[in-house]
Amino acid sequence: MAKHAGVSLGTVSNVLNRPDLVSPTTRQKVLDAITALGYVRNDSARQLRAGRSRTVAILVLDVSNPFFTDVVRGAEAVVEEAGGMLIVCNSGEDPHREQRHLDMLEEQRVQGLLVTPVSDGRHPRLDAFVERGIPVVLVDRGSGHPSRCSVAVDDVTGGRLAAEHLAERGHERIAYVGGPITIRQVADRHLGAATALAERDVPLDLQLVKTSSLSVDAGRQAADDLAALPPDQRPTAVFCANDLLALGLLQGSIAHGLRVPEDIAIVGYDDIEFAAAAAVPLSSVRQPRAQLGRTAAELLLEESINEDGHQHRHVLFQPELLVRKSSDHHR
Repeated sequence: MAKHAGVSLGTVSNVLNRPDLVSPTTRQKVLDAITALGYVRNDSARQLRAGRSRTVAILVLDVSNPFFTDVVRGAEAVVEEAGGMLIVCNSGEDPHREQRHLDMLEEQRVQGLLVTPVSDGRHPRLDAFVERGIPVVLVDRGSGHPSRCSVAVDDVTGGRLAAEHLAERGHERIAYVGGPITIRQVADRHLGAATALAERDVPLDLQLVKTSSLSVDAGRQAADDLAALPPDQRPTAVFCANDLLALGLLQGSIAHGLRVPEDIAIVGYDDIEFAAAAAVPLSSVRQPRAQLGRTAAELLLEESINEDGHQHRHVLFQPELLVRKSSDHHR
C-alpha cells in the first residue's frame, strides 16, 4: 500500500492511527490507495499489539435454551452500544468443553468474560483471566469471590415459591426434576423447595428425580419414569429445574394419558416465551433474563475501563412465580 501511494510505511500508519499528523494531500493519496487495493485493517492484530481487545465473550451452559438466548441479547446490547462485539460460546453443560473454550478465549486476550460455569463459580481456571487483567463476571451464578463480580437470581427463594404454591394447592407427593445436581442453580432450586416443604406442619414428600441434562428430551424421559409408577406412589405435582424440562414433562405426561393439572401439576423455572404458549400454559418461576445479561455486561465494561477504582459487586435479583393452568388446580 505504501508503494502504491508513494509514501513510507510510517506515513501509512499515521494516516490510519494519527491522521492529524499527515497533510491533507498526502492523507488523500493513502486513502485512495486503500480504496484501490481494497485494504481492510487487521483490527484484531492492532488490538493485541496494544494489549486491549474490544471483544467480549459470554460462555453459557446451553445455547439452545431460550433463557440464555435472552441473557445473551441483553449483554449484546450493552457491549455493542460501547463499540465492542460479543462472541457466544456454548459449554453444553460439559466441563471438558468449558475448559477448551476458556483456553481459547484466554489465548485470544478478550476484553472480558461473562460466564455461567458448569460447576462451582470458584473455578480456579477463571483466576488465570483475572491475573492477566481480563475481568470475569459470573452470570446467573452467585460469587462471593473477591476478584470477580456476579449477577444472579435468588434460586433458593425461587424453589421455595414453587414448592409453597404446590403445597398450598393440596399436593403432598411432590417431585423435583433436575440435573446434573452439580450445577449450582439446580442444587439451589432443590434446596429452596426442600426447605419450604420441611417447614410445613403437614407431612410432605419431595422426591428427587435426577436428569442427565436440562433438556426437553430429559423431561420426556422423566415423564416416562413417573408414568410407570403405581398411581398411589406417583407424585401428584412436579417442580422442574427449568422450563425445557417442564415442557418435556408436560408433553410426555399427556402422551401417557395423564391430565395436567388434574393428575399431575407442573411448575417450571425461567418463564421462557414458550411457557405461556404451551398446550397447557405452564406455571413458571420468572427470572429477569435480559436484565441479567445487561447488568453483567455493564459491570464487566465498568471494570475493564476503571480497573483500579472498580468495586466488585454481587447483584442478586428476586424471582417471581407466575401461576398458569398447568398447576392451578386444588386437590
